[in-house]
Amino acid sequence: MTRRTDWPDSSPPPQSGGAASSSRAEEAAPPEYASKAAGAPAEPRDPVERARAICLRLLTGTPRTRAQLADALRKRDVPAEAAEEVLARFEDVGLIDDASFADAWVDSRHHSRGLARRALARELRTRGVEPAVIDGALERLDPGQEEETARALVDRKLRTTRGLPPDKRLRRLAGLLARRGYPEGVALRVVRQALEAEDARCAETLEEYLPDG
Repeated sequence: MTRRTDWPDSSPPPQSGGAASSSRAEEAAPPEYASKAAGAPAEPRDPVERARAICLRLLTGTPRTRAQLADALRKRDVPAEAAEEVLARFEDVGLIDDASFADAWVDSRHHSRGLARRALARELRTRGVEPAVIDGALERLDPGQEEETARALVDRKLRTTRGLPPDKRLRRLAGLLARRGYPEGVALRVVRQALEAEDARCAETLEEYLPDG
């Protein structure tokens, strides 16, 4: 989006008659824009236009929820009626879509960070997504896929815990999964299976080097 600004910074400041120059600038500017100090970006006078400009700027390159945009408008003192009008219009044309936002969030955060349902739901709640929308997005994540991701997380961390007592390894690895939102039962089962598989691999390797008989 191209943002309107005041006069270019390269223009030399007036040597005299500053008040008259300022008056001419205000007369030349579009009527819906407010006069600002030299060098500061102008904002629309009309609250609806101002709300639209704020939302478009925030949505540039970064999807946001309706609640996030509404909060930003409140902080900029946009009247509630103007904010509601713009937010509703943006929803109508698809610029705000909390369901799509939640779906993309679940896919991205699960694959990039290994987050489980509980952590994903918590993050979406903090962004103002409605519970029903969150539930719909989490349905995309089946329990089998969630447990497979938990195993991958543990496998990557397993080597760094070698040399620790077994109980400490168990707690550390289970804590890793708990922080990412995995239920305690799932975390303990996955970690125990990983430790048992490692012990079995170590035993097989040792047998290869033991003399026969």
